[in-house]
Amino acid sequence: MNQRITFHLTESLDELRQIKDIQKRHQKETIVPELRERTGFVTAEYDVSLLVKMHELLPAIIAKDGDKVVGYALVTDRRIIGNHDLLDDLFNQINQLSFKGCPLAKTNYTVVGQLCIDRNYGGQGIAQGIYKKYQSQYSGAFEYCLTDVDCKNPRSLRTHLRAGFQIIHKIEYGNAEWDIVLWDWKTE
Repeated sequence: MNQRITFHLTESLDELRQIKDIQKRHQKETIVPELRERTGFVTAEYDVSLLVKMHELLPAIIAKDGDKVVGYALVTDRRIIGNHDLLDDLFNQINQLSFKGCPLAKTNYTVVGQLCIDRNYGGQGIAQGIYKKYQSQYSGAFEYCLTDVDCKNPRSLRTHLRAGFQIIHKIEYGNAEWDIVLWDWKTE
């Protein structure tokens, strides 16, 4: 991994704006189809006001090269419900699932609202560093970490599986098929 990269919780509006800039550049629609599989992509768009609200509840994990944000994982929980349709759908889907015989709706879990690494920094282990920081920061408060991965984004799925997630379900919404992945922090 690049030795200049450091991992932090978001602290400033400038960092949230940099997250928004990375998000905008990595939207599925803005990446030519031939590059999507190699570079990955994001599908949800969040405005800065929602990023601020998410930050106030649970600061995001960011990777920085000096003062420049080069990757992020948005952290959220059920308190964000009602602020974004895709997140609402994801929480609704998760709350209908069980893991090891226990309904997830009855557990305390966090959701990765989005993970993205600037394509100029890809392949350097930054996502794994972000997830190590995510776990060290939040595993004391949550049993599980969950998210969904677009089935047309194999790079993202490989990244999540390497971090410790496992596929627990497959769903369809938003004209796409998704793997629901879970990282069991109780057994680590």
